[in-house]
Amino acid sequence: LHPDGSPCTLAVHPFSCASPVRSLLHSPCTPFFFTSLLRSPVKNTTNLFILNLGVADLCFILFCVPFQATIYTLEGWVFGPFMCKAVHFFIYLTMYASSFTLATVSLDRYLAIRYPLHSRELRTPRNALMAICFIWGLSFIFSSPYLSYYQEFQLANLTVCHPIWEISQRKVMDICTFIFSYIIPVLILSLTYVRTIHYLWRSVDPLQDMSESKKAKRKVTRMIIIVAVLFCLCWLPHHLVILCVWFGYFPLNHATYVLRILSHLISYANSCVNPIVYALVSKHFRKGFKKIFICLLHKKAANKVHVAQVMNTVSTLEAELSEVTHVSEALPGRSSVRCRVPAQPWGEAELVGHQQKADGSFITFNVT
Repeated sequence: LHPDGSPCTLAVHPFSCASPVRSLLHSPCTPFFFTSLLRSPVKNTTNLFILNLGVADLCFILFCVPFQATIYTLEGWVFGPFMCKAVHFFIYLTMYASSFTLATVSLDRYLAIRYPLHSRELRTPRNALMAICFIWGLSFIFSSPYLSYYQEFQLANLTVCHPIWEISQRKVMDICTFIFSYIIPVLILSLTYVRTIHYLWRSVDPLQDMSESKKAKRKVTRMIIIVAVLFCLCWLPHHLVILCVWFGYFPLNHATYVLRILSHLISYANSCVNPIVYALVSKHFRKGFKKIFICLLHKKAANKVHVAQVMNTVSTLEAELSEVTHVSEALPGRSSVRCRVPAQPWGEAELVGHQQKADGSFITFNVT
């Protein structure tokens, strides 16, 4: 709900308008991100988990950010009771999916580096897909209470989408969300990555340290650690604001209102920076992105050349048609010639003639 006073509302617009802009900037990168992973020659568990993280980011940006931005720009809720429940459900569904995926991929990286041989039977694409299904199922269970947490109702001649649970129930729910979606995943991330880094930098085998496989594992682990740290930093202000509301002093005024919007924007930014991290850190992602981009440019150039060839063919046929028309005037009876251009650009055009016989009937012939 908006706090009293118009100055607070005016200060909100620049921040709230930034959310759709971030969405538009991020959305074009997402198909390239997915295609780069899908075209990767190695369909390993890490690629599948990163792909799942990208799916969660895309769902969050498409189904959550645009609707949430209107809360701070419009006077009331205009999307109906179903979207009131669905939007907040998807917010927490994707948040849980992202945190659980990061925790799972941290375990995957630890096993891949610490026990590369013994973990091969466990770290298979099939098991990774099963783990992804389990992640989304668990995320659905944890976020399902938010289907009844929010409801659309009338308040002071305005339609609003606001929590309807009792304050004590809301407090318990928010604390549980903080514990299961943030504290526990962060603890898992911290424990696994500390042990992983310790093993990588304290390895005593110099030949293994110089191997290409070891270097590749270090780069992938570094990328995942950066993504995990960004997740922790981006979602921390959101959870701190909620905790301050329940356990601290958080009055409704201009400063706290802007602070709450900033916490939302920082959490939204987490879904936008992940592809940037992949592009900066992962050499394979950059190569895949470059290949896709070059293919699109070549395809566009080839289409232009083909269209030019078709236009030249049509122009040539029109010139021939003009000559044939003059010749047809000398034929007995009335005759006409027209150019038939195919509907598809890759088809062949042909000249078709019609001549009227003495008895009034027509004959059709092809002009070659």
